[in-house]
Amino acid sequence: MLSKIPRGASGDVNLEDLIALCSVPGVSGREENVRNEISKLLRAQDGQLKTDKIGNLIYEKPGSENHKEILLMAHMDEIGFYITSVREDGKLEVRNVGGIIEDAIQGSFVEIITRDGVLPGVIGAVPPHLKTDGVSFDKVIDVGARNKDEVLKLGIDVMDYAVFKKDYAILNNEYLSMRSLDDRFGCYTLVECSKELSNKSRVIFAWTVQEEVGLRGAKALASTYFPDVAIAIDSFACCSKQNKHIDLGKGPVIRALDNSSISDLELVRFVLSLAKENDIPVQIGTTGGGNDASVFVEKGVPMIALSVPVRYLHSQVEMISLSDLWNLIRLLRKFLEVY
Repeated sequence: MLSKIPRGASGDVNLEDLIALCSVPGVSGREENVRNEISKLLRAQDGQLKTDKIGNLIYEKPGSENHKEILLMAHMDEIGFYITSVREDGKLEVRNVGGIIEDAIQGSFVEIITRDGVLPGVIGAVPPHLKTDGVSFDKVIDVGARNKDEVLKLGIDVMDYAVFKKDYAILNNEYLSMRSLDDRFGCYTLVECSKELSNKSRVIFAWTVQEEVGLRGAKALASTYFPDVAIAIDSFACCSKQNKHIDLGKGPVIRALDNSSISDLELVRFVLSLAKENDIPVQIGTTGGGNDASVFVEKGVPMIALSVPVRYLHSQVEMISLSDLWNLIRLLRKFLEVY
């Protein structure tokens, strides 16, 4: 059973759904299990869901006026590893998928997703006793196999993938720490905003693929849709030198500027006024990385990126404030009701 979170801290955030969504493995290019989980959460709209050729999950919801079209995106994929070869000694050689923190790899439990199921493995570490002997770290996955034949008998093969084994912690009745909050909190936000929504404009909800390796799912959407506004819901790495004012528990964040785009000034002002009218705390910051909405700028589409602050981004212990997530959902629903 999950710890009970006071309503004042988390609003109506359904921790069971959020944790279940984060728990599903799905590196870039292999998002099918995540897509299935989101489809379950969207069962009320199941007949209106579609998947495009690259794997984006799409739900189109007509509005009360339909004078405008809003494209709302969150990415399903997570960082992890592809298995590139099986060595004769039974170890699995891997290639990083997305921005892996190399310093955090050693001594990690992983799960290998094969055609037949999920198998446990570990990425080892060099003990201090051996470092003085010049032993260096070997970034491979150990599944307990003594040779290549044993690996193949386990059902593991090249192009299977691995993710860090996931656990979660609820800290101080306010914070959730877990791998894959980037960007499963965004996927959860889109699910919640799609439910019983009285939207003014036509809204296209899109759960995208391959964001971590170059915004590829969003680029595919850009060949199909030409919305009036593009919005990305993605993470914001807090606690940096340039963003000391951004922290957990102080509200969702407008990503005003990142490596891929500059949020449209009029949209930023509109969101700020909307937040003020509805007593929703909001922060503004700049960060690195990119976001799915940025690919629409070259098409002449105004965009904005909305986030929650994430501590320890891209690590096994990513952390968010549940109140920030609830306020993001509130803010986005308000936006869709009036824009």
